[in-house]
Amino acid sequence: MTTVRLISETGLRVDGRRWDELRPIKLEVGLLHNADGSAYIEQGKNKILAAVFGPKEAQPKHIALADRAILRGRYHMAPFSTEERKSPAPSRREIEISKVVRESLEPVVFSEYYPRAMIDIFVEVLQSDGGTRCSGVIAASLALADAGIPLRDLVASCAVGKVDGQIVIDVCDEEDKQGEADLPIAYIPALNRISLLQMDGHFTPEEFDMALSYGIEACKKIHELQKNALKQRYIATAEAVERTEISQEVTQ
Repeated sequence: MTTVRLISETGLRVDGRRWDELRPIKLEVGLLHNADGSAYIEQGKNKILAAVFGPKEAQPKHIALADRAILRGRYHMAPFSTEERKSPAPSRREIEISKVVRESLEPVVFSEYYPRAMIDIFVEVLQSDGGTRCSGVIAASLALADAGIPLRDLVASCAVGKVDGQIVIDVCDEEDKQGEADLPIAYIPALNRISLLQMDGHFTPEEFDMALSYGIEACKKIHELQKNALKQRYIATAEAVERTEISQEVTQ
């Protein structure tokens, strides 16, 4: 049986990256008019859309909390998002990731500002290339900010893996499936807090410490990209308002 090498002799991974390189990331904020907040991420071949609705009155009323809002999360992979058509019915994995995404975001939301309310977060995977839970957290965090919900900070997320015995950041689908281990992390820079930490596979204690350190540094880089995406969103909004005001003055 031939062993498939995922890192070449020159140190390049299956998609041409070095061990410490992120996949190309494209972020857009405010794409959906029907949502209170929305964001889109392309990370490698991942294509994921996030939408936020709320805060709004909790329904049914028995789920309401008197002192804060509740967050509800739904992560879903479109049937056409993978090579083999996926069933549209929610899988156990999707239910688990829905919980993971919600719990990753809860620490940053000032939920106490909205008693007896709820905030719905939808993450729709249009195309999957590994690390979709992390990409989903990135997009959902931006969608919350776009909805105008007060946040302590944005949540950044990245999966670190062990491939051919080497620690690498931002694992792609092939590395995720054929690598020896992966470690999804969500990090909140302003709080210096980890809100997601899962592990699949085996790391030695030294490898775990190394992977965790690399993952946090990768999250800090992604956090900067998130902030820039929000800035671009509001610069574009301000320019659009200015053009409208000028147009109205001219017509008058």
